[in-house]
Amino acid sequence: MATVSDSLKDLLKVDGAMCAALVDSNSGMMLGSAGTGLDLELAAAGNTEVVRSKLKVMKSLGLADAIEDILITLGKQYHIIRPLQAKAGIFLYFVLDKTKANLALSRRACQEAEASLAF
Repeated sequence: MATVSDSLKDLLKVDGAMCAALVDSNSGMMLGSAGTGLDLELAAAGNTEVVRSKLKVMKSLGLADAIEDILITLGKQYHIIRPLQAKAGIFLYFVLDKTKANLALSRRACQEAEASLAF
């Protein structure tokens, strides 16, 4: 089991990684962060709303399922939001340079980071 800091630092080893954070979606507050390139506190709060909105829509649609991840593709970046299955209300937020990143490997790294986290 790894600490939050260690797990986030491991994510930054992925090709194209810019920054990562662990976020409490109940409050929008970061529980940890690593890397640079964005105002992660603002991004954490904003992406909390993304997660809440998606969960609300899923409930309205009667979908009895869980979010594996949410991918936001920008012109120059990938943003991966991965709610933790073992810890409700917590998500990983991972930002990558689109020109350098391999999306499949990046998603896999998020899975591994989630599996390694110790709470």
